[in-house]
Amino acid sequence: MAGTDPSGKTPITYRESGVDIDAGNALVEAIKPLVKATRRIGADADLGGFGGLFDLKRAGFKDPILVATNDGVGTKLKIAIDTGCHKTIGIDLVAMCVNDLVVAGAEPLFFLDYFAVGKLDVATARDVIAGIADGCREAGCALAGGETAEMPGMYHGNDYDLAGFAVGAAERGEVLPRADVAVGDVLIGLPSSGVHSNGYSLVRKLVAREGLSWSALAPFMRARTVAEALLVPTRIYVKPVLAALRATGGGGSDGAIKALSHITGGGLTENLPRVLPDAVAARIDLSSWTPPAVFGWLAKAGHLDDAEMLRTFNCGIGMVIVAEKSRSAEVLTVLEAQGEAPRVIGEIVPGGGARSAAKGKGEAWAVAYSRRLRYGA
Repeated sequence: MAGTDPSGKTPITYRESGVDIDAGNALVEAIKPLVKATRRIGADADLGGFGGLFDLKRAGFKDPILVATNDGVGTKLKIAIDTGCHKTIGIDLVAMCVNDLVVAGAEPLFFLDYFAVGKLDVATARDVIAGIADGCREAGCALAGGETAEMPGMYHGNDYDLAGFAVGAAERGEVLPRADVAVGDVLIGLPSSGVHSNGYSLVRKLVAREGLSWSALAPFMRARTVAEALLVPTRIYVKPVLAALRATGGGGSDGAIKALSHITGGGLTENLPRVLPDAVAARIDLSSWTPPAVFGWLAKAGHLDDAEMLRTFNCGIGMVIVAEKSRSAEVLTVLEAQGEAPRVIGEIVPGGGARSAAKGKGEAWAVAYSRRLRYGA
């Protein structure tokens, strides 16, 4: 029982300071069915504990190497916040993490989220976490837990922030990239669904400069509003890529696939060199695919040349597979059976010319391009 304050001042509760414990508890109850729907072999614990558990042995691993990633969705969040469309941004969060896991040849096992907000709105938070659960189901990983932080004074109005953390595993000896990527190997591109979750500071600036509202019909996708078109979630490549790996010998020396590159911030120009050995480079034929119309609009609105586009956006290719040339047909066949539309976009060539910083890999050769980007209508 609380005593009387001798100063005569009115007590201030935690809720009055801006943090509502009851709302937090309500959110946990609201998302329990969503979390339960992401359960997989190895992850069976209920939500609400202090930590998430995962049983690698039950999941079928014999001698696993753990792989961990974390990421966010950048200023794409601002479009979701400004429009009140929160249902798919969680898919982006999962995609940015699990696509990074699979490039190591790792199977995603579980995911943790961090949701920070000034004042917790249970309906908004549930929509966001429902998207995270959707992404986890698509990636085949469990939503093992997370953190919801209500921090008044840290965020303005309806602003919130997201971060994601994924853990996966690959058997020892199956981790990619391999060191034997060689001249003549083939580059196979998997299509993106659009801008994914990179370059949105520039995207938002161009939308504002063109005088477009989020509710206006998109000039590059007439059947959707600007917001709907730009909130199309990042594709999750986990299942088709793992299927291709497993069907063609895995990530070891007997496999057809030698390396994978998730095309995120920095585009093809910065991300491909990260998975290549010192002696080789990638040569890409820009006419070998047609980027979605959104990229043509961005290039026109921003007066951006191919070099700038390719270093900022994915330009229609969200994942690149480096495959042995003699076995590339096997890889293409499996991907097509998985519903993908893969296409050969280039090859590995001898290193030469300029060097690329490649997010810290300063010894990598820069990507070489031939022809020009041809944007869709």
